[in-house]
Formats: sequence, C-alpha cells, structure tokens
Amino acid sequence: MFGFRKLLVAAAALVALGQSAQAFELGIIGFQFTSETHARVANAAAAAAKAKGWNVTLLNSEGALPKHAEQFDALIAKKVDAIIIAMGKPVEADAQFKAAKDAKIPVITVQSGSSPHALFDIQTNEYKVGADAALYLLGQLGYQGNIVSARFDLNVASRIRGRLLDAVLAENQAVKELGKFSMARTQSWRDDVRAGMQALLLQNQGKINGIWASFDGQAYIIDDLLQAQGVKKGQIPLVSVDGGQESYERIADPNSTFMATVAVPFDEMGKQAVDAIQAIVVEKKPKESITSGPYLFTEAVLVDKNNVQQFLKK
Repeated sequence: MFGFRKLLVAAAALVALGQSAQAFELGIIGFQFTSETHARVANAAAAAAKAKGWNVTLLNSEGALPKHAEQFDALIAKKVDAIIIAMGKPVEADAQFKAAKDAKIPVITVQSGSSPHALFDIQTNEYKVGADAALYLLGQLGYQGNIVSARFDLNVASRIRGRLLDAVLAENQAVKELGKFSMARTQSWRDDVRAGMQALLLQNQGKINGIWASFDGQAYIIDDLLQAQGVKKGQIPLVSVDGGQESYERIADPNSTFMATVAVPFDEMGKQAVDAIQAIVVEKKPKESITSGPYLFTEAVLVDKNNVQQFLKK
C-alpha cells in the first residue's frame, strides 16, 4: 500500500511537472502580416514555441502603431512569460517596452532595432546587406548609368540599406540617381509603391539603366510594372533585399526583371528568438551566453541566377 501511494505521488508530480512545462506563455507580435517577412518571423517563432509545448498568443498589428501598442499592453496585462516582436517599433513603442521590463517580462525583437528595455534584437548586419545589394546593382551596370530607387526610411533595416546605397553612389560618380520614391508607413503600402514607382518610371522613361528597392515586396510591384511595359530580363536590372520563394521564382523566371536579392533568413530568426528565450528565461542562462551586445547577428546570402536553384523549393 505504501509503495502504491508512492507511485501515486510520483505520478502526480510528473503530471504537475508536465503541466508546469507546458504552462509557459509566449506572446508574439508581428507588425504587419501583409508583409511576408513579418509573417515569416512570427509564424516560425510560433511554430518553434508550440513544438516545445508552450502556449502561444500570436498577434498581428496590421501596420497600425496604435494597435501595436494596444497588443503590447494586452500581453503585459496577461502577464505572459516572454514576448517576441517581429519588425517592432522600439522608439514609438518605448513606453510599452519599458512597461514590459518593469513587469519583468523579457522581450526579444527581430529586425526592429535595439531598445534599452529589450534583451536584444536579432538581425542581419544591414550595413553589409546594403553594401552587397548596392554593389551588385552597380556591377550589373558596369559602374555607370542611371538608376532610380524605392525606399522605406521609416523602417530601420531598409533605412540603413538606403544609406549604404547613398554611400556607394557618393563614391561612384558615374552612376547617377535620377529619382527616388519614399514609401509611407501605411496599410495600403502596395498601392503607395505602385503609384509612386509608376510615376517615377514614366517621368524617367528611356533613361533608367537599373532599379534598387529597399525590400522585395517593393521589388515585386516594380517587376510587374516593368514587365507590363515590355522590359526584358537584364534590360533594366532590378535588385532588392529579403529573399523568399516568390523572390527566388522571379529571379529564376526568364520573363522577370528581378535579378538578385540579398536573402535574410527570417524563418531561422524566428526560431532563434524562441531558442534564446528557452536558454535565458527557461534555463536561466545569462543573456551574455547568447550575445554580449544589443544585437544577435545572422548571415544573409546574395541570391542571383548563379545560385537560385539551391533556394527554390523542389
């Protein structure tokens, strides 16, 4: 009887242990799921967390800062164990980041920029990414000719990429930027890009030798506009940054003007965020065991016709 009671106690302890292991609550916010990259980070993080048996609250801010702040506040009020923010806004949502820290809720961001209230930001080295994209485009032009650009200065990653393009252009005076379109932060950003770039293309018709886009979502719209005008692959090389299956398919497509992208491993970054929470929050390892500074860098790879087949899903 005593042995049976011990077995019951042990079984109850195992059940409690299992329940406590599964009780970990993770909040994930993606800023705008209509942007494939935001969705890839958030969904990969959610899948990795669920695979660990964690409870996941997955939220989409739909590109609206007020909603982003409200969702952040809701997760803090819910007293989740940790929060992952994909493409967040550490400056605009500083009050929420501070509130999370005050509530002792660890926050890890992805491709968002640093916050003094977060553990760290997982990102690629955007200075290297920006240089790779700019130099590839200039290489396609033989370092001479005219370009136009599609920019997005309200996002830290795409803003850095644009500044690196400016630095490269400053040192290569034979390449002239005829005009630039700056995208607004809006829920209808695709319409914004389409209208802005269509006007820029018409204004500079017959003069453009190459096009630079700050992220692939912009490049898809530009590619469609160029194809509709009858532009063939290589006539006006189009280069961008982000990666993903649609990018790789367009690079491999002989009818597309999309020549290359610097592929950022968004899915892997979402998994890295979950692994870091496992190590720091669950296993109580010091943050310095993951990274010593405000950033955890991952590698990006330039993809063009020479290696695109390695990235296409079979």
